[in-house]
Amino acid sequence: MSFTDILEKSKPGNYDEPALECSWDEFHKVVTSRRSVRQYDATPVPESVMRDAIDAGLIAPTSSNLQQTEFYWVRSSEKKAMLVLACFGQPAAKTAQELVVIVARTDTWKRNAKGVVKQLREADAPRGAIAYYERLVPLAYRNGPLGLLGLFKRIYFAIIGLWKPTPREPKSRADIRVWAHKSAALAAENFMLAVRAKGFDSCPMEGNDSKRVKRILGLGCGAEICMVVSVGKRAEGGVYGPQMRLQRDWFAFEV
Repeated sequence: MSFTDILEKSKPGNYDEPALECSWDEFHKVVTSRRSVRQYDATPVPESVMRDAIDAGLIAPTSSNLQQTEFYWVRSSEKKAMLVLACFGQPAAKTAQELVVIVARTDTWKRNAKGVVKQLREADAPRGAIAYYERLVPLAYRNGPLGLLGLFKRIYFAIIGLWKPTPREPKSRADIRVWAHKSAALAAENFMLAVRAKGFDSCPMEGNDSKRVKRILGLGCGAEICMVVSVGKRAEGGVYGPQMRLQRDWFAFEV
């Protein structure tokens, strides 16, 4: 069974999920009012807000539905103080009511693929869907000892790609890191938009000492710190200036 065959046969049978009616005005309000807030006031963030926002993050799109993003809501006052230092003491961290670390995992895809297969079997899913996780996923995400399988894939797919469309990545440890961070960033955006929809604010912070953050959380080498997100209610002057964007035609194209 080829790559194309497996994809074609993984389509569900007669499942249907109608799209909900949504409001552009409300969505636009959430998106445009989400700013990177650098100073928060002392308003506490209810637990329900945090839990709902994390749940919103967990349903973000994820590559092959392998769900390689983890949320660490840092609630210990001791660890929170350490995390503020690891974020260089910046006001967005120091004045935050809550801090969440978004982690991209490069080492959980095997476990997660087995979990997906278990649910597919219970749902009596098409054979192609199960084959995708049992055959294509290991081929795509396994690179072998010393990356030798990844090197073989690079050469093999480069040759096959001369004649037909073919998957090019991931074929190295670096590709796996990019793969994991893409999904983690999507989850982080869901989380921040949910926080804004609940009437609170956030700030994504890439400015952190990732090794120290991993040590605080007790994470191993398969974990990558995508970002630390602070949460709270913006203080007066908490947004440092109007939103600045360069001209649209530098970034948006119609081809």
